[in-house]
Amino acid sequence: MIPAAFDYVAPSTVEEALSALGQAGDDAKVLAGGQSLMPVLRMRLADPQLVVDLGKIGEMNGIREDGDSLVIGAMTTHHEVMRDRLVQEHASLITLATRTVADPQVRHRGTFGGSIAHADPAGDTLAPALALDAEMVVASADGRRSVPAAEFFQDYFTTAIGPEELLVEVRIPKWTGWGAHYEKFNRVAQAWSMVGVAAAIRVSGGAIAEARIALTNMGPTPIRATGVEQALVGQSPTSESVRSAARHATEGTSPTADASADVDYREHLAEVLTGRAVIAASGV
Repeated sequence: MIPAAFDYVAPSTVEEALSALGQAGDDAKVLAGGQSLMPVLRMRLADPQLVVDLGKIGEMNGIREDGDSLVIGAMTTHHEVMRDRLVQEHASLITLATRTVADPQVRHRGTFGGSIAHADPAGDTLAPALALDAEMVVASADGRRSVPAAEFFQDYFTTAIGPEELLVEVRIPKWTGWGAHYEKFNRVAQAWSMVGVAAAIRVSGGAIAEARIALTNMGPTPIRATGVEQALVGQSPTSESVRSAARHATEGTSPTADASADVDYREHLAEVLTGRAVIAASGV
């Protein structure tokens, strides 16, 4: 299909983009990599009066250090994120999860911030951002504000970004020295996660000192598996102790049934994949 007619602007600064959004309000859509927006426009599931293309805003691209945090510009592509040495060193969970996003073509065009703002519960960047306590920096005409990941994701495809705001960067604390793994299950290559598990583990003295686990596609938003985290602390990362802790993976989740899997199957996957992710992240 062919999209309905719309106006198009390609601002070169965040301020120009915000001005365009302020004039259009709810009648505008933001174009980042376009991997999600373009199919929606072609199927006419969205009918914006204005599309604001962020591709020319250089300040929203790139990765840098800022004290104890990494700052990832919202327009940085998945390909750039997964190859960045700073991310590999200080937030390897992001590297591993980004490698699983779709295929090379999508990773070269799709953006890290775009996937976070799209907030598809099956997306592979949301759970790692939650597990690592990322903060989303949102800009508006009134200035900028930081929103913790735990408050940013609100419902299916719904975030804390207002209609006249932009996600401009993602700030991630440094988790240097932590083990990490992203375990994803899908029926066919390059598909969305049926279930995914993001795990970051710190092992000290042969025991798990800290654990951060988040689940993909087990509810309308990514979910922290706090029951698993608590059960792991102080345990030696053996297959038996990890399997026991992974039984808590479904606590607080609300998976839905669809053409890919029913609820029971997703819950089973969550337990199995959590065990695998923790074992891998622990370096056992």
